[in-house]
Amino acid sequence: MSSPADQIIALYEQHARDWDLSRGRGLFEADWLDRFLGALPETPAAILDIGCGSAEPMARYCIEKGHRVTGVDASPSLIDICRSRFPDHDWLTSDMRAMSLGRHFHGLLAWDSFFHLGHDDQRRMFPIFRAHAAENAALMFTSGPAQGEAIGSFQDKPLYHGSLDPSEYRQLLDDNGFNVLSHIVEDPACGGHTIWLARLR
Repeated sequence: MSSPADQIIALYEQHARDWDLSRGRGLFEADWLDRFLGALPETPAAILDIGCGSAEPMARYCIEKGHRVTGVDASPSLIDICRSRFPDHDWLTSDMRAMSLGRHFHGLLAWDSFFHLGHDDQRRMFPIFRAHAAENAALMFTSGPAQGEAIGSFQDKPLYHGSLDPSEYRQLLDDNGFNVLSHIVEDPACGGHTIWLARLR
């Protein structure tokens, strides 16, 4: 029997419309998005949204600020929603763990997506981040507050979340050429999210 981590892609694909309807459009993440956009090496910038969902509200915010977004998600149905909303931007169906776009981006965003991966898959993502990062690129992602696993629920199905220890995230970032610009654990001003903002050296 597959683990909850292995079921994530199928869960989002099966319930793509439900997830889109349930995803709030109020952007409590705006302060952190502004920090991310402020760390981009140039503007307008090319942004890679990894696990982009239905493109709202995160990608929309970046687009409305004048940036070019390429969104990647493993759910074809979510990518279809993205294409219907923002047809002038690039939307690709791909598992982030196998992502190899042959392009570099000024900003990489993995908000509420990367943390659905198991521990080893998260470790393997950092060279993938590096391979898609332009010079001085900004990287922002969310994680858990400490090493562990947590199982939530979506549509009465288990929803997996995994996290490494913060010291390991710092080491992985450093090993792959990123300096941490800002990190906060369970930010009360951002819905309790644990956030990492880094820049490629």
